[in-house]
Amino acid sequence: MKVLVLGGTGFIGQQVCQRLLSDGHVVTAVGRDIAEVCRRIKQVTWRSIDIGKLTSVDDWVPLLAGVDAVVNCVGALQDGARDNVTAVQLDAMLKLYEAAAQSSVRLVVQISTAIEGRGASLPFIATKRAADEALVQSTVPHIILRPALVIGRNAHGGTALIRSLASFPLIVPLIHSDRPVEIVALSDLTEAVSASLDGRISTASDIALASRQHHTLADVVLAHRSWLGLGKATVVRLPHRLATITAWLADCAGFLGWRSPLRSTAMKIMADGVFSSNAVDTSPSVLQLRSLEETLSASLSGVQDLWFARLYLLKPLIILVLALFWTVSGIIALLAFSASTTHLADSFGETSSVVLTVCTSLVDIVLGCLVLFRRFATIAMTGMLLISIVYLIGGSLFTPTLWLDPLGPYVKVIPSLFLTLVGMAVINER
Repeated sequence: MKVLVLGGTGFIGQQVCQRLLSDGHVVTAVGRDIAEVCRRIKQVTWRSIDIGKLTSVDDWVPLLAGVDAVVNCVGALQDGARDNVTAVQLDAMLKLYEAAAQSSVRLVVQISTAIEGRGASLPFIATKRAADEALVQSTVPHIILRPALVIGRNAHGGTALIRSLASFPLIVPLIHSDRPVEIVALSDLTEAVSASLDGRISTASDIALASRQHHTLADVVLAHRSWLGLGKATVVRLPHRLATITAWLADCAGFLGWRSPLRSTAMKIMADGVFSSNAVDTSPSVLQLRSLEETLSASLSGVQDLWFARLYLLKPLIILVLALFWTVSGIIALLAFSASTTHLADSFGETSSVVLTVCTSLVDIVLGCLVLFRRFATIAMTGMLLISIVYLIGGSLFTPTLWLDPLGPYVKVIPSLFLTLVGMAVINER
């Protein structure tokens, strides 16, 4: 079959593409940022498209030409700098269904979510529910899959956060630690997609995908801790009101382009628990869903998994420290202007030292502000590296005595330079 995968660059989408390729299907996938995944999964025909902008039937017609089936892996947790939940999960989907009804599409496999519970009124859930209802009412043959918390070899979003919390030294700090959490292996989800396309699951099915075992959030995190090879730790149950503060900070980061799994939508859903059992059908017998223990034991963890887990929560701190270091450095240089120009006056003259101090201070402030925006973070850190190197080389040539200054104006640049390198190494989200 010729299959179109929507959201193919995502955590679930990439694995779906891999599974469909192994099944012998011809796969075209859509995503916004495809540069890296193009190099990683070369057999897929990649299309760089913002699905939220496919707002008419005519926008979908070229994409659906000759397509036999569509697998919808698209999801946007919350509105942010780059995400419009309603546009992506509802508006574009309604036009997709209209276009599919007029095309060669024989099946739409929709990867959705549980649509009830405390978070039912949130845009993420409400738009999923409305899109599901529209698909059911359309004439398009369809299957809806509702996975619980998806656990895979790679990690993203909520699963990445679980690994990070599991890697804390000595303790495991948790909010909502006693909430129920159902899980499903990512490989079982891709198996369900495969079974949908080859007819092992009948059309019009609405299926909950979750292992039969019952867990709390604490159980899931401790299981990951064991998988990482770490010793026992005490679960520290944090007060629920801390969730409000954490979510507010994460939402602020979201409007700067950072997609934190701690945003308010995720927190409100977690307050009720993560489950999929409100779907119409339970998993069919053709699907043998693995337990959490079986899912984790299917692949041994390595040191790289531990590195990732420990760096995951450090990444926002790295970005914040870089932003503060560069912004404050620029502001201090301007506030202590005469002292800042004194070191340069001997080498460049009074006028040039004034101009140079103003320019470098403003550059520092701009780079410190830009690194806070996900879209510009890599560019800003590249600028930080170049400015740091130029600063050290130029300073060594014109004012080498500052290497011996008790305040260490040159020495302090070196750890900042290496912290920038670490930030660039961990900047990718997928």
